[in-house]
Amino acid sequence: MPAVEAAAGAYGVGVLTRAEDEAAEATVRLGQRLLARILHRGPDSASVEATVTSLADAGADQDILALRRAELRIALRDALRDSPSLADELSALLPERPTVQASGERSVAVGGNNSGVISTGDGAQNTGHP
Repeated sequence: MPAVEAAAGAYGVGVLTRAEDEAAEATVRLGQRLLARILHRGPDSASVEATVTSLADAGADQDILALRRAELRIALRDALRDSPSLADELSALLPERPTVQASGERSVAVGGNNSGVISTGDGAQNTGHP
């Protein structure tokens, strides 16, 4: 969802047909690829296209933006529900997630960045220092 919103915000209505732009951020490029895959599935993609256009035209009004984002989430949810294979197609476009594994009692595995406390053990007390 954030990638689709970033693409719509960065390029407006043109995100619907714009080729991948080398100068765009990775999130915007990913949003473009996801949208292209969704929109090129045929006439069933019309509601997604309409909601992307509405989001792009929403302007700076935070209430309207929130409404348009919700509409886009619903349209994407419906598209995924109506086409079970679409989820697999979109997943193939996403970056690989690191494989992590923890074994043993109280083991911890972090598959990405961690900015918080990871604590194990009996009676642990964690105190944050600014």
